[in-house]
Parts: sequence; structure tokens; C-alpha cells
Amino acid sequence: MGIIDDRLVELGIEIPVAAIPKAAKIETYLIFNKTLRVSGQLPAIDGDVKYIGHVGREQSLANGQAAARLSALNVVAQAKHALNGDLDRIERVLNLRGFVATIEGFDQVAQVVNGASELLHDIFGDMGKHTRTAVGVASMPYNVTVEIEGLFALKD
Repeated sequence: MGIIDDRLVELGIEIPVAAIPKAAKIETYLIFNKTLRVSGQLPAIDGDVKYIGHVGREQSLANGQAAARLSALNVVAQAKHALNGDLDRIERVLNLRGFVATIEGFDQVAQVVNGASELLHDIFGDMGKHTRTAVGVASMPYNVTVEIEGLFALKD
């Protein structure tokens, strides 16, 4: 086990199995020039979406944050899969993009995506500090509440 695996045990976080995309012929991750980009991940466990609907209507702020955290956990699952199980190859979390289904006028999108940012900081410590985009949208694939994607710098 590596440093990140030890930290996951310490935090009581279990990384799920990386999901295989159902709808599109896309790459769930791509490694290029010492970076790893993970495609948008949904708030699902074993293919079962746990958060449906818009924050501010069907979902509360707290549920939106939980959805962002679960989506980010799936980003980490994809990263672990891409790196053959070795999360210690991640040198730095560079960027997160969060998309949140919200009602018109909802102004706490950044707070929703904090659920994802905080998870990555918890797991990776200072290496988990990152730049970020948080966007509220009118609709999402499969009517999910949140989608998160990530960009990581890799060690040699």
C-alpha cells in the first residue's frame, strides 16, 4: 500500500470500482504529457445514480454537496484505474470542473462543488489544492444532480 492508500484507510474512504461509460464512445480517462484527465463522473454507486434532480428543488444544498463528493470519489476511482491502482503517481490535483443542476436563481453552486474539492483535499492533502470551475446548469445527463471532472499532474 502507498501513502494515499494509507490515508484512505485512515479517513475510512473506500474507492469504488471505476465505472464503464454506457452512453457514449468516450474515454473515461486520458493520460497525455504527464497529465491525467478524467471525464465527468456522476454521483453513482455500482452504476446506480444516487442523486437525481435540481439543487434548490428536488435536492438540498447538503444533498448537492454529497452528490459532488460522490462524483469526485468516482473521479478518484477512474484515476486509480488509469494508474493501475497507484494513486501515489499523482503529483498534484490541478483542476476540477463541477456542473450542478440548479433552479433558476440558485447562487450557491460553488458551495455545492465544495463537496468535491474538500474530498480531494482530504485525500491528497496539500497536493489536493486545485483550481476549479463551478457551473450551474438547467439540465444534466440522466437528470443527475452533479457531474465532476478532474485534471491531475503525474510524477515521472
